[in-house]
Amino acid sequence: MKASETAAEKTAAKKAPANKAETKAAEPKKTAAKKTAEKKTAEKKPAEKKPAAKKAPAKKAAPVIEETPAAPTAPVVEEAPAPEYHEPETPRRSICFIGSECYPFVKTGGLGDVMYALPKALVKQNCDVKVILPRYKSIPWEYQEKMIYRGAFHMDLCADGRSFYVGIMEYVWDGVVYDFIDNDEFFSYGNPYTNLIDDIPRYIYFGKAALAALNYMDWIPDVIHCHDWQAGLVPVFLRTQFANTAIGHAAVMLTIHNLRFQGIYNIPTIKYWSGLPDYVFNKDALKQGYEDANMLKGGLTYCNMITTVSGTYAGEIQTSFYGEKLDDHLRYHSGKLRGIVNGIDYDIWNTATDSRLGVNYDITNVLEKKKEAKRMLQEELGLEQDDHKFVIGLISRLTNQKGLDLVNAIIPQIMDEHTQIVILGTGDAEYEDSFRYYENAYKGNVCSNIMYDETRSHKIYAGADALLVPSLFEPCGLTQLIAMHYGTIPIVRETGGLKDTVEPYNVYTNWGNGFTFDNYDAGLLLDAINRAKTLYFTNRWCWDEMVQRDMDKDVSWDSSARQYKQLYLEMTPR
Repeated sequence: MKASETAAEKTAAKKAPANKAETKAAEPKKTAAKKTAEKKTAEKKPAEKKPAAKKAPAKKAAPVIEETPAAPTAPVVEEAPAPEYHEPETPRRSICFIGSECYPFVKTGGLGDVMYALPKALVKQNCDVKVILPRYKSIPWEYQEKMIYRGAFHMDLCADGRSFYVGIMEYVWDGVVYDFIDNDEFFSYGNPYTNLIDDIPRYIYFGKAALAALNYMDWIPDVIHCHDWQAGLVPVFLRTQFANTAIGHAAVMLTIHNLRFQGIYNIPTIKYWSGLPDYVFNKDALKQGYEDANMLKGGLTYCNMITTVSGTYAGEIQTSFYGEKLDDHLRYHSGKLRGIVNGIDYDIWNTATDSRLGVNYDITNVLEKKKEAKRMLQEELGLEQDDHKFVIGLISRLTNQKGLDLVNAIIPQIMDEHTQIVILGTGDAEYEDSFRYYENAYKGNVCSNIMYDETRSHKIYAGADALLVPSLFEPCGLTQLIAMHYGTIPIVRETGGLKDTVEPYNVYTNWGNGFTFDNYDAGLLLDAINRAKTLYFTNRWCWDEMVQRDMDKDVSWDSSARQYKQLYLEMTPR
């Protein structure tokens, strides 16, 4: 002890907790008042230290100090850090994801993001997770070279007994095990999706090979979680050809990411390649119309649980407008249909650490730093550099689903001396050409990037003031979630996940986190944009509050992962 310590402090030291870590944490956290008191004591009685030590040994002084109610030393309990809260762990479950794409190996859309981020979040929810994917030749070599050979076998597939090689290559990352089904005959193409003539046999093979691989590796999950039509036959195979195998007792969930794509082809072709029994090709399972089989429909029939990527979309797909001719089938199975909104991965989408940005920021300095990000974006894209401009971003596949005909119709009415538009995406030629036209018509204020560039998308999210998502339908949507997390205000149509995640701004209460419109109408989109511009230019402090409110909104995978875990437990009671 230091010579300047009082007897009270010595006694307090004797009373310190036995836990060394606690004592260590408590010692350096002396309050400012305590330090001042010690300093004054030392200044007033510098000469009394030695006599006090002779006349009153520490042992005799201790009882007196113990009886003194106003000891100068603050209780150690107040100095110790508060115990960290740990959410109680739910029972452990093993989950196998089966799907056609997964970031960073191969990604063409939102499915790839979900197949990466949800398994990683489930590991934190006390789950063992395995992801099974095709081993496409387009997977970057940096991942291919790290894969480990797990084994191989031949599998009967077709109705005539034709068999195929199944190889298993494994890669472990972030606590998730990725197993890749290897077969050059089916997966030697550069892209995961080509055309239905090739894709139907490819994903029939993949669905059956995934189940056979689980049996081969003797890894029997509690739940098999399938995604979209490419894995649509997995529940059908599981309840027929694999019913009497080890894997046959697993529960199975099927998630619809976009109902428009269903894997529909003529019955003879699917019956030949799958080798499935005749009885599954009926109107209540695989049969669609008079001549076709629908792989997604069969999966919906034979799975234990159906999920889709937002609550609103779960209701919409049971109507004729959004149901893509499966609305009656989905209404019949509505008892096992749930909607859970997607999230975004904060390890990838983080303004404070995003290496793709020219300037990093967080909620404490977003108002100033976004101006800098805007100037950098304007400079990079050849736009007029002006802080006063209202920059609208559009990051999308250029298809009619995304509401681009509405955007085309109103661009001339949006453009004025205060507005700039930045577009990023590829797709249908009619939209690509029209956006190129507008870039030429409004040079310096419209930039059409007809490409997909991951780095540029990050810069648009950071540098734009608002982001357009005027979709005809949108099962969930990730762009509006990323935009909010980057402090960019979404302007969206009230459909699917857009309705579930964007609360319309209320000018009277100064609350909400974006601007919305309901009916699919160009005039209503124009009105929503004009309302956003009005707030931006006339009540900037309200706009700035919304920017900070959006950045503070939790759009991570944590909440969604907990909901999925609860469904897994519901499916596998013990």
